[in-house]
Amino acid sequence: MPRAGDKARSPAPGLPAVAPSRRAVLAGAAALGLLPALKTPAQAQELRYFRLGTGTTSGTYFPIGGLIANAISNPPGSRACDRGGSCGIPGLIVVAQATIGSVENIELLRSGAVEAGFVQADVAYWAYSGTGSFTGKPAFEGLRSLGMLYAEAIQIVVRSDGFIDRMADLKGRAVSLGEEGSGTLVEARLILDAYGLSETTITPAYLKPGTAADRLAKGELDGFFMVGGFPVAAVSDVAARVPIRLVPIDGEPAERLRRTLRFYLESEIPPEAYPGTARTPTLSLGAELLTRADRDPELIYGVVKALWHENTRRVLAEGHPKGRSFDPAKAAVNVSVPLHPGAERYYREAGLLGNAANETDARAPALEPPAAKP
Repeated sequence: MPRAGDKARSPAPGLPAVAPSRRAVLAGAAALGLLPALKTPAQAQELRYFRLGTGTTSGTYFPIGGLIANAISNPPGSRACDRGGSCGIPGLIVVAQATIGSVENIELLRSGAVEAGFVQADVAYWAYSGTGSFTGKPAFEGLRSLGMLYAEAIQIVVRSDGFIDRMADLKGRAVSLGEEGSGTLVEARLILDAYGLSETTITPAYLKPGTAADRLAKGELDGFFMVGGFPVAAVSDVAARVPIRLVPIDGEPAERLRRTLRFYLESEIPPEAYPGTARTPTLSLGAELLTRADRDPELIYGVVKALWHENTRRVLAEGHPKGRSFDPAKAAVNVSVPLHPGAERYYREAGLLGNAANETDARAPALEPPAAKP
């Protein structure tokens, strides 16, 4: 696999960024080693690759990651920033790679297989501290944040004709909790435990979101958990096939989770977020973009600066409903792990940071996820 700083002759693995454009096609072709001519006239720039771990293709991380990759990739021949083009680092090609999600992205970062990745805030903290779902593994003390991007909601999707109105109704039902390696599975176990349920009181399945949605539509599954910025493609797809509802996450169990696990936020999914669904109270948590402490500060500074440029934010807002939620004023607030020095430099220069950027005390959540039941 190429690393950041590799030249054009090294092929970049993973999927090309989505939303085809001239820049995206050029970046994808260069990543596959199909553009040797790029190293001819006026080759002051060297192509560099930046691999971005996202999530499943039917979730939110993957389409958002594809938009970011397109927006900040800046290969030779790209339209200038002041003409509405990329404002990224000259010669940088960002490749959005599909993954299982947060937990796998942590391991890809740990091994150096990607330069950055999307991770849920609680999963990030547990990996950093070697606690919670990462108990027994070495603390990933070199994990660093580029900032919080948006809040993603915990969604429990059931059929409208399935007689499931509240969490207690899931008892004895067939429910997908998410794949091993996904952040969804981590949250599903926490939510079940808070409501007095577990993997022994339901019939659990561990499926990709798209597979779970398909089985729900066919009546082979009673419900599935999904964590993502709504609307999530898998949920929209099943809602177009059969009437669905979302199960509320509220009441005392939800309040207890918010008191004991500081990364949870009280939120709600608005009516008609999916066809026919009502306003639904739930919990949400931050989706952060993470990297390693040993990544070049100049590179990370350039990536973060391009990420929050108005051109990039316009691409995100136009390309995905959740893209409108990106807010640089909130990006460095309450991050789960220390900011990377390159990111900290950007937020400080932009006036978005106080003096407590890298203070990590008081970040520890009091509650850890229950262990998986055999």
